Amino acid sequence: MAQIATFEKLLSELENSDKKYDLNKIKNAYEWARTLHEGQFRKSGEPYITHPLSVACIVAQLELDTDSVCAALLHDTLEDCKDKVTLETLTEMFGTETALLVDGLTKLPNVYFEDKEEASIENTRKLFLAMNHDIRVIFIKFADRLHNLRTLDAKSERSQRSIALETMHLYAPLAHRLGVQKIKSELENLALKYLDPIGFAEVKNDVELKYGQNKDFLEEAKSQILGKLTEVGIKNKLEGRVKSIYSIYKKMYNQNKSFDEIYDFYALRVIVETELECYAVLGIIHEMFNSIPGRFKDYISTPKP
Repeated sequence: MAQIATFEKLLSELENSDKKYDLNKIKNAYEWARTLHEGQFRKSGEPYITHPLSVACIVAQLELDTDSVCAALLHDTLEDCKDKVTLETLTEMFGTETALLVDGLTKLPNVYFEDKEEASIENTRKLFLAMNHDIRVIFIKFADRLHNLRTLDAKSERSQRSIALETMHLYAPLAHRLGVQKIKSELENLALKYLDPIGFAEVKNDVELKYGQNKDFLEEAKSQILGKLTEVGIKNKLEGRVKSIYSIYKKMYNQNKSFDEIYDFYALRVIVETELECYAVLGIIHEMFNSIPGRFKDYISTPKP
């Protein structure tokens, strides 16, 4: 179960960031959102304010600005508290930018649609138009969707599947295109959990077993490579990752492979400044580790699309 967010947790995220935030404005947005959502509860039984607080925490982790954090706190007020608040009120209290972000995240009001699919298409179109005006809208929406997925257990099975499908077809690919890989990966993993719970559980167990047996492998490899690159004077940024559950699942399904046939379970990424340095690092890696015959691919000269 996802940890319930508090305003203190949000403040901690903001204070630990390198960015400068208008904490008074954010506190006012929180107090107002708390008042407006008073008496409202989520399907899980938690006070509704825990949702916008959680969304704001994710927005803070993405290092978006003050207006984005305020909009995250207020993102459901126009939709769920329309008898108490208007766009004009939001503009007056928190400024045009915050108000327009909230409006961009709000579903179309008072419009009749024949079915839920039509409503979803029109609301997605509205979101895209708002995103075209201000890209921050979609990043706040990612945070909103991510927290909804983290707490999806309280919804009906039909709703779980519908939200998971929309996430897999729309929000995860969009997050990938915008380069928010950590968000994209978690969106995919959580959506898969509801689309194929058995397959998800099997891969998850295999990952935990394999990673548990080799959990120090990545750090040891990173340490060795970093030492060598420092020795030869190549400026670099070194990152490591364990392949996500969904990525493994997709590869096993699309290529009809078993878990043991997934060779890129672990990966290291060395980021350097020039293409020439790419080849220099590649040569160093080949000296340090033995390549598997037939598995080497030169993505420097022939990069992926």
